[in-house]
Amino acid sequence: MSRPVLVVDFGAQYAQLIARRVREAQVYSEVVPHTATVAELIARDPAAIVLSGGPSSVYAEDAPQVDPALFEQGVPVFGICYGFQAMAQALGGTVSHTGAREYGRTELGVSSEGGVLHQELPGHHPVWMSHGDSVTAAPEGFAVTASSEGAPVAAFEHVRRRFAGVQYHPEVGHSPHGQEVLRRFLHDIAGIRPQWTTASIVDEQVTRIREQVGTGRAICGLSGGVDSAVAAALVQRAIGDRLTCVFVDHGLLRAGERAQVERDFVAATGVNLVTVDARERFLGALAGVTDPEQKRKIIGREFIRVFEQAAQDLQDKAGAEGERYDFLVQGTLYPDVVESGGGTGAANIKSHHNVGGLPEDLQFALVEPLRALFKDEVRRVGTELGLPETIVQRQPFPGPGLGIRIIGEVTAERLEILRSADAIAREELTSAGLDRDIWQCPVVLLADVRSVGVQGDGRTYGHPVVLRPVSSEDAMTADWTRLPYDVLERISTRITNEVSEVNRVVLDVTSKPPGTIEWE
Repeated sequence: MSRPVLVVDFGAQYAQLIARRVREAQVYSEVVPHTATVAELIARDPAAIVLSGGPSSVYAEDAPQVDPALFEQGVPVFGICYGFQAMAQALGGTVSHTGAREYGRTELGVSSEGGVLHQELPGHHPVWMSHGDSVTAAPEGFAVTASSEGAPVAAFEHVRRRFAGVQYHPEVGHSPHGQEVLRRFLHDIAGIRPQWTTASIVDEQVTRIREQVGTGRAICGLSGGVDSAVAAALVQRAIGDRLTCVFVDHGLLRAGERAQVERDFVAATGVNLVTVDARERFLGALAGVTDPEQKRKIIGREFIRVFEQAAQDLQDKAGAEGERYDFLVQGTLYPDVVESGGGTGAANIKSHHNVGGLPEDLQFALVEPLRALFKDEVRRVGTELGLPETIVQRQPFPGPGLGIRIIGEVTAERLEILRSADAIAREELTSAGLDRDIWQCPVVLLADVRSVGVQGDGRTYGHPVVLRPVSSEDAMTADWTRLPYDVLERISTRITNEVSEVNRVVLDVTSKPPGTIEWE
C-alpha cells in the first residue's frame, strides 16, 4: 500500500470527506483519531498529515491539542479550520476570541503573492467558513497568504518546512477552489507524487491477495451487489480458479436477484459459482426478532455458518488430497469500518454484517481487498477489471437484505409484501431514467404499523411503506433525492393498487446525518 496521508480527526463532520478529497488528488489517505500519539502517527510512515476541523475551541479545557513534537518529525502538515488554529497555537502563533465569527459562505481575500496554495487564484473568492476563534498572528517564519473579514490570518504556509493551513474548509463543494488548494499542498508543498490511481489499486490489491492466500483456496460470499462482485473479481484475478463463489439465497433478496447473479456475474467473470438455498434456515433464525442490531448479527452469523458448511462440502468433494478453503473473501468497505466504530475511534453507529456481525469462532482468515476504499473507488475498480455496467453501477443493497428494511419481525408474508413494493419502485425509477441520478432508494415496510384507508369503497387497515431515495458520493453523508412528483405518484399508485396489504406510501426526506440511509 502507498504511504498514507493521515487525516487526524478532531471530531469534524467532514473528516471522511477530507480523506476522499485527498484520494481525488490521487494520493492515498486514511482517517485516524486525534488520540493517536506522535509516535503512533510516525510509526505509520505518513507521507503527510492533515489536521481536520472540529467543534471545539482551542481554549476549551477539554479541547484536543496538537503535540508540538509533531512538527519536529520532518513530516509535511496541513491544518484545516480547528486543525489550522491548533497548528498555529502549537507553533507559537496567536489564536484569539475576536468576536467576529464566520459561518457559511465567506469572501476570502488573497494576498498580492498568494503563496503556493493560492497563487493565480482570484484575488477574492468564496470559501466555506465555520469558526468562532481566529488566528491573529501566524507562527514565526510563516507567510500569511489570505484573510477574511473575521479571520486576519485565513491561510499561511512555510514552504521550506512543508507546513501550511487554511481557516476555511477546502474539502466542501462550497469552496470552489478548495480542491485545487488541497492538491497544491499535497503535490507542490508536501512533494507527494499522484500515484493513487485505479490501476495502482488493482495492482496493489492483487499483489497483497497473492501474498496472503499463497497457494491456498478462497471462498467468497457473493450477494450480487457491486462490493462483493468487485471483491470477487479482484481475488479471481489474483488466484484464478482457486476461488469459488457461494451465492446464498437467504430469502431476504429482492425480486429476480438470484437469477440475475447466476446469469450476469458468471457470464462476466466465468467464476466458479455454487448456489445454496438457505431460505428456511434464515427465516427460522430470525423468527420473533425485532431488534435491528440482533437482526444484523443473526444474519451475519448465519452467513458465516452457511459458508463454513459450503466450504466443508467443497472440501469433501475435492477429496482427501484436495486443498482446504481457509480464506473468506468479503466486500467490506471503508464506510463499513468507520460506522462500526473502527478505524477512527468513532462511536458504533450500527454493526455492518461483515464487520460487527462476525462470530468470534470464525473458521476462515478474512480477505478484504476493498476495506480501504469508498464506494466510488470500488465502482472504478470494477470498471478497470472489466465488469459490466449492470454490475458496477448497480445501486447499493445491504448484505442483510430486506431483513433490515422490515421494521418488526421478518416473516415470509412480510417479505413478499416488501419484495413486491420494492420491485414496483425500481421499475418506475428505471423507466423514468433516474437510476444514475440517485444513490439508492430503499423501500421500507413498517410491518408493526397499520393505518386506516379506503379502497374499493371499503375500509382497509393496511401497512405503510416508506420510499427513501437518497443522493450520495460514498454513503458517509447523504441527502434525500428530489424525485419528480409524477414519478412519486406512479410509484404510490401502483403500490397501493397492486400490493393489497399496503394502503399508504410515504416519503422520507431526512438527510444523513441525522438519519442513516437504511432505517435499521
